[in-house]
Amino acid sequence: MKTTPKESLRIVFMGTPDFAVESLSALVEEGYNVVGVITMPDKAVGRGYKMQSSPVKQYAEGKGITLLQPASLKDPLFLDELRSLKADLQIVVAFRMLPEVVWNMPPLGTFNLHASLLPQYRGAAPINWALINGENKTGVTTFFLSHEIDTGRIIFREETTIGEEENAGALHDRLMKMGASLVIRTVEAIRGGKVADIPQSELCKEEEILKSAPKIFRETCRINWSSSAREVRNLIRGLSPYPAAWTELLPKQGSESLRFKLFASEKISQKRSELPPGSICTDNRSYLDVAVGDGFVRISDLQLQGKKRMKTSDFLNGFSFPEDACFS
Repeated sequence: MKTTPKESLRIVFMGTPDFAVESLSALVEEGYNVVGVITMPDKAVGRGYKMQSSPVKQYAEGKGITLLQPASLKDPLFLDELRSLKADLQIVVAFRMLPEVVWNMPPLGTFNLHASLLPQYRGAAPINWALINGENKTGVTTFFLSHEIDTGRIIFREETTIGEEENAGALHDRLMKMGASLVIRTVEAIRGGKVADIPQSELCKEEEILKSAPKIFRETCRINWSSSAREVRNLIRGLSPYPAAWTELLPKQGSESLRFKLFASEKISQKRSELPPGSICTDNRSYLDVAVGDGFVRISDLQLQGKKRMKTSDFLNGFSFPEDACFS
């Protein structure tokens, strides 16, 4: 098949956060003809409800690329505008679920970049769940969209090892760059007619259990101190720096509970004690240890509600935990 010149391949890009900007920027810098960008409508944020644009919008406006921000992807006016862009190919990175009328529109199809090794970790939060579950590898995948979310035919996958100390923020940034490179590789294959996409079922090992990556909710982030040290540590790093694992300090009679976000921890070599899970052991100067189901974890980075994030030693310079303090 004849290769389509870059300038002749009309691309529409869909995305919202910084993770998507990296791929969009790579396309523009490589000289691809991005004829339109679709992103979420501006939203009010903060105490002053100031309207804020998505990172993808900010980038597209800076490059003078046609921008669409539909409230509904099924809006007839939006669909007419999308058709008028006459895209040959659509690329989706960290956006929302598309109706068939959208993903089936361009002649070369619509492909998505996903931050896992599909078919593992289908869903909204693959980076978080890979860490929460203690995986030692993950990756990025490109696939053509189909009716069910994250189930389309695989184009390419690229694997990477997860560092023992890596948290969600660090892994996000690595996969963001890996993903941008994979997007370019995928577009090159499509425009050269060299795509040999395969169904996800062919990548499933016999009796392999598929793990999902559902959206993270507030209660997902609450620490269960009865869990093992490994499980507690993985939850904390899998949610750090955002949205962050949290816990509450059990209040003394007549006082209010205090909520803490925890960003980093380590398992320490202490045998399991008779202390209830959540019990705090600290000298109120340099260390903060918490009893868990099989021992202790040491908290090294935390934030008291309403205050700034701090290292434990700095935090303990201005805060003392009462005797018999316990997280719940």
